[in-house]
Amino acid sequence: MGKVRIVTDSSAQFLDPTVVDRYGITVVPHTILLGSRAFREGIDIEPQAFFQLVRQTEFPARLMAPSADDFTAVFKRLNRETDQILAITMSRHMSQAWENALRASKALLGRCDIVPLDSTTTSVGLALLVEQAAQAAEDGATLDDIVHLIRSLLPHVYSVFYVDSLTYLRHNNLLSEAQVLLGTMLDIKPFLTIENGELIAMEKVRSQAQAIEKLIEFVAEFSELQHLVILTNALLPAERTRLLLEHLAMEFPDRSFPQVLYQPSLVALIGPDGYGVVVQEEAEAGEELL
Repeated sequence: MGKVRIVTDSSAQFLDPTVVDRYGITVVPHTILLGSRAFREGIDIEPQAFFQLVRQTEFPARLMAPSADDFTAVFKRLNRETDQILAITMSRHMSQAWENALRASKALLGRCDIVPLDSTTTSVGLALLVEQAAQAAEDGATLDDIVHLIRSLLPHVYSVFYVDSLTYLRHNNLLSEAQVLLGTMLDIKPFLTIENGELIAMEKVRSQAQAIEKLIEFVAEFSELQHLVILTNALLPAERTRLLLEHLAMEFPDRSFPQVLYQPSLVALIGPDGYGVVVQEEAEAGEELL
């Protein structure tokens, strides 16, 4: 009954927003809590305005996942058109979206085949996976084939960041209070990555220049890039972006790399002073079904 329908949550940051309507992707919003105020991501406030607001607020932003009831309502509506749904969510280590989608799927057991899939990532990385799932669904792939495809792609999506402020890392228990105090005194900037779905601090740098060098070293490890996206905390290109693009041009001539302002859900994880890249490498030949 109809093609496979794709569902995701609002942490998915699409480079081309028209993809959502083109493929009929359903996006279930997270809520971002900032002091006493609550914003539905992608609905109530634009990222640029959110960055301005969060910098003026003493309380860290907090992420609240779509509830099981939110997912149930979406699944029931889509079940009028199809009996196959794939819900690809933000990593379960960062949000309860996957868990709530799983609970919601049980409400339609026997009526609709629903697969909640943990992307083990977020932001642009999640959106890249969702878009490829939606393309496969548009081409008539079965639910099982799309699940197999996306699971084969998970190990090929990488995200790395560094942050100027340690406040959010302490708030999200990524660093201890003692580490934050010492890091602030020494002006240390943690270098973060997403590993097995968890945001972890893998090493530390002492300056923005060193952080850019680390990003360049990271990207240079890839010989076959399918996508590379620069995540920034300001719309206007900064010096660090210019330096990164210059090095990327030497490593990957004749390629251009988009730069996007990252979304409120990622702000709630790393804070408003982050910077990073998301990479999807080419999968090996014969690794995918589609």
